Formats: sequence, structure tokens, C-alpha cells
Amino acid sequence: MKETARVLATDATLELLGLLKSKHGPLMFHQSGGCCDGSSPMCYPQGELIIGAQDVLLGKIGDVPFYMHENQFNYWKHTQLIIDVVEGRGGMFSLEGVEGKRFLTRSRAFTDEENERLARIED
Repeated sequence: MKETARVLATDATLELLGLLKSKHGPLMFHQSGGCCDGSSPMCYPQGELIIGAQDVLLGKIGDVPFYMHENQFNYWKHTQLIIDVVEGRGGMFSLEGVEGKRFLTRSRAFTDEENERLARIED
């Protein structure tokens, strides 16, 4: 049975993560869904942001865990997140900003079959 990933990364994202890991060590992502920077995927050194009981681990991109606040996840659970990189400055606390790039969440709706598969896995 084919696995359905909740979060994926583009090649450009994986390349930038490699650079950031070489500078900062192990990393983590969090997307809170709050206003301003919170609606963007934020990259931190692993352990710099404390993960709470209301944070959902969506998966890993490369070997970097990607968390989302439960309230935000409830809006996005029917979509696959594709983490991409674009030129420009993003969240001021996210590590990629000094590289002149920012992470961006793109998405696509899961098919009915994928939603059913995910529902079976999560039950």
C-alpha cells in the first residue's frame, strides 16, 4: 500500500536544509497558524522551540521533523503540505532568513482515497 505523506519538501528546500544543518546542527520546523510569522513554516535549531501537547508531528522532510499546532492542523488536515523555498526575507526568527531566502508552504488537496487512507492510519 502506498504511503501518503502529510508534508513533503522540494529539492530546493532539501538543499537549503543541508546548508542550515551544516551551520546550526539538527533542525526542526513548526507552523503555528498564528498571525504574521506564525502562518509560515519556521525553521529552528532542534529543541529551541518547546513542542507542546497541542502540536502535531506531520512527518519529516529530510530528517527534519515538521510540527503544526493542532488548531492549524484541523484546517489543513485534508491537504498535503509542500515546503518550498523562495527568494526574499521571511520570518525573522526562522534560520533561513539570513540566507536571503524563506520557506513557503504550498499545498494540494488529498484525494478521497488518500483521505480514507490517512483516516485509517490515524484511528
